[in-house]
Amino acid sequence: MAGIKEAKYIWMSGKMVPWQDAKIHVLSHVVHYASAVFEGVRAYKTKKGTAIFRWEDHLRRLYDSAKIYRMEIPFSPEELTQATIQLIKENGLDSCYIRPIVYRGYYDLGVNPFKCPVEVAIAVWEWGAYLGEEALTQGVDVMVSSWNRMAHNTFPPMAKATGNYANAQLIKMEAVLYGFAEGIALNPDNTVSEGSGENLFLVRNGKIYTPALESGILPGITRDTVITLARELGYEVIETLIPREMLYIADELFFTGTAAEITPIRSVDKIPIGTGSRGPVTKALQEKLFAIVRGEVEDTHGWLLYID
Repeated sequence: MAGIKEAKYIWMSGKMVPWQDAKIHVLSHVVHYASAVFEGVRAYKTKKGTAIFRWEDHLRRLYDSAKIYRMEIPFSPEELTQATIQLIKENGLDSCYIRPIVYRGYYDLGVNPFKCPVEVAIAVWEWGAYLGEEALTQGVDVMVSSWNRMAHNTFPPMAKATGNYANAQLIKMEAVLYGFAEGIALNPDNTVSEGSGENLFLVRNGKIYTPALESGILPGITRDTVITLARELGYEVIETLIPREMLYIADELFFTGTAAEITPIRSVDKIPIGTGSRGPVTKALQEKLFAIVRGEVEDTHGWLLYID
């Protein structure tokens, strides 16, 4: 079974470290208490060279997540930007996944994290379609999970924190063991939230719906991208609370995320969605997104950061 495709270097708190030597102490606070925030970003190969997609927005969310968890990042956004560009170049990658992580390191081991140093690492590696290349056109089969997403005053869903993904793992593992590609979680109020690592969109009667922020979702960068592109294509996009049964009667469903990009959903709980294949709205949004990230059309939003 293939794992991460290793690169040459990982950036760790100001230094380029060989991939195999990028290690932390087993008693680091993050290992025991999940005290970390992170981002997932993609860089794409374009005709004008490698470009990072919506880097500034991802970086803003990283600092927002750290602020929520009272972590002061010891590097400026400009320093992390230059480190990431240098790392991509040092690893010789023209397209890649980028994983910055801010974590509490080794010093003391109690729930109180304040004495532990805040450290930063950035890794890049080649990574294809998260749910499989065929999923982008054929779609995936999913289930509604028995696990709910967290309430706002428990683990803050707006922070992209590692602790939140303990919940995501339960959703994902359950789905996989039952033979599905992914799970869709409900909120504590039993309206629709999101997938284990993806935001969700629903098409019904020509309108596009997506769970609102109060639904316990991560404010996804790709989600925001899709909302913008959909409105430019003339669709009405409604951010609202979505009841579970609306999933089954949707004309189209699709996931969004940096890893998932735009992935259609062909069935939920073995109920076919629409025609059971990728719908025209999903296809139109995919084509528009991929044309932008591949540099095939003008980037009117300034979303691409070219590393050269």
